[in-house]
Amino acid sequence: MLRNSEFRILLLIMFCITFAAAIVAALFLSLQAAVLIAITSVALITCSVLFTRWRYREIEKLSGYLRQISGGNYALDIRDNHEGELSILKSDIYKVTLMLSEQKEYLQNDKLLLTNAISDISHQLKTPLTSMMVMADLLSNPELPFEKRVEFTRNISNQLKRIDWLVSSLLKLSKLDAGTVTFKENVIPIESLIQKSVEAVSIPMDIKDQTLLIEGEESVTFIGDLNWTAEAIINILKNCVEHTQKGGLITISISKNVLFTEILITDNGKGILKEDIPNIFNRFYKGRNASEDSIGIGLALAQSIVRSQNGDIEVTSKQGKGTQFLIKFYPKAVK
Repeated sequence: MLRNSEFRILLLIMFCITFAAAIVAALFLSLQAAVLIAITSVALITCSVLFTRWRYREIEKLSGYLRQISGGNYALDIRDNHEGELSILKSDIYKVTLMLSEQKEYLQNDKLLLTNAISDISHQLKTPLTSMMVMADLLSNPELPFEKRVEFTRNISNQLKRIDWLVSSLLKLSKLDAGTVTFKENVIPIESLIQKSVEAVSIPMDIKDQTLLIEGEESVTFIGDLNWTAEAIINILKNCVEHTQKGGLITISISKNVLFTEILITDNGKGILKEDIPNIFNRFYKGRNASEDSIGIGLALAQSIVRSQNGDIEVTSKQGKGTQFLIKFYPKAVK
């Protein structure tokens, strides 16, 4: 405390004032008055010194707390539930400590997610790349039969398309996670949304001779982004087409009430196992009924898009009877 030059100057000033007041009292009043003023002033100065010393000790404790916090100890609780500036400062420091602790936990989780994502991406890319490398080596053999050459070329093309789709989907997910996607808020007719989505799966549906049935009022509208929402619907429809047998039925039902706009997509395929349902929206998750070509990212992308537009998506399924995807878009005023 005495190392503080400002405090030393304050003490000097207080003693000078005490000395001057005692001299004036001795000259104009009496010696007893001068002694009384001197004693009173010394007592006040002593109280001030003791109080300042106490505050310095409290500040020193706070400095020690801050050093521990900067060292990564976020378990400290320095609140004392008293009134005063120091108590307010302690409370503010505790709030900052909680915030730093939450940020540290968030960063650790984010780092773990990033590590897992990189591992998953590496695994997803490694399989097709290895396959293409083997086929490319075989294609370099001049004695390879023409039929095999055509087959390997077609397989390499399919693998490249798979990698292109994977990278494109991961970029979209990254943008959604980073919050850099600006969703338009246009009035979209459901008819336009369904038409744009169905076009992307019309060929695989024709190949499997599947039937598409659209029910409900196609004049229904909702506020959102046409292209991004169509991306979500397409991924759900692809899942339905993939898990529905040849000659199966896929139904899209549309409805709207005062609370939300609803799109119900139903298939009569093989369904999803009960234990797989809680995880189907997780990235790179593949249920037991998934095909070998499935990557497990389409439904995760669909969920991110829907939720980013104030919507929600649910799934129900019965083994051997089919699956239902229920999409709800809420008005912006409803939370």
